[in-house]
Amino acid sequence: MSPAVRIPQKTRHLLTYSIAGLLILAVTLYLALPVAALFFRTTPDLFFSSLSDPLVLSALWLSLTTSVISLMVVILVGTPFAYVHARSSYPGKVIVDTLIDLPLVLPPAVAGFALLVLYGRMGLLGQYFNMLGISIAFTTLAVIMAQIFVASPFYLRQAKSLFEQFDQSYEHTARTLGASPIRTFMTITLPLTASGLISGAVMTFGRALGEFGATIMFAGNLPGVTQTMPLAVYVGMESNFNLGLTISILLVIISFIIMITVRLVTRKEVQHA
Repeated sequence: MSPAVRIPQKTRHLLTYSIAGLLILAVTLYLALPVAALFFRTTPDLFFSSLSDPLVLSALWLSLTTSVISLMVVILVGTPFAYVHARSSYPGKVIVDTLIDLPLVLPPAVAGFALLVLYGRMGLLGQYFNMLGISIAFTTLAVIMAQIFVASPFYLRQAKSLFEQFDQSYEHTARTLGASPIRTFMTITLPLTASGLISGAVMTFGRALGEFGATIMFAGNLPGVTQTMPLAVYVGMESNFNLGLTISILLVIISFIIMITVRLVTRKEVQHA
């Protein structure tokens, strides 16, 4: 039997680094090239001239406005909910956890259809709102409700995890010094979990800003009323390619800023810890 060929250690290291480098390069290019193609497909003059188009401005303003409102609702309602949910034990808690995570795996179109079945004019609840002269589906309110439905898990999961992992000895100390539960929460718990909550809020805003499927099913695609930036991209592909391209680049830039913000906040939190 012939002896096994022995590969020099230096050659093995070079081969390992080469394979690792090719793997990193392949994955990076696969993810980066489609995004880069958007920027190579247009010119600065064409991009900035398209920014003044009423369709772009209307979609941008509507997206930012509805996303900010959705984020505020999620923070104001989701923060105390996540705290109570994390600190309490009650029957059905596992089901509540599952329902919180459900929008993350539920197809957006199904989410939008479910909202329409519930809140549409002939929906289970919508028919009663309609009797009172209140219309929800295919309005700006429907955009906000769709965004909250699909984006809230990003904040709720983060907040719940933070409150579960928070060292409660700080709260106990504050309580022994006479602080009320609300004051303890506002002055101790929130400040010490702020970085993580901000990170979850930024991700929630980004998800709301990019929502498409649930919005088009529940709110429709009405310019100036429900046509957000992702929906305007869809329209631009059919009628005006340059406008669709400009809005796509805007969404890429905003998404990049959001991810950089999350990275910086997370790094700051790690360094503080």
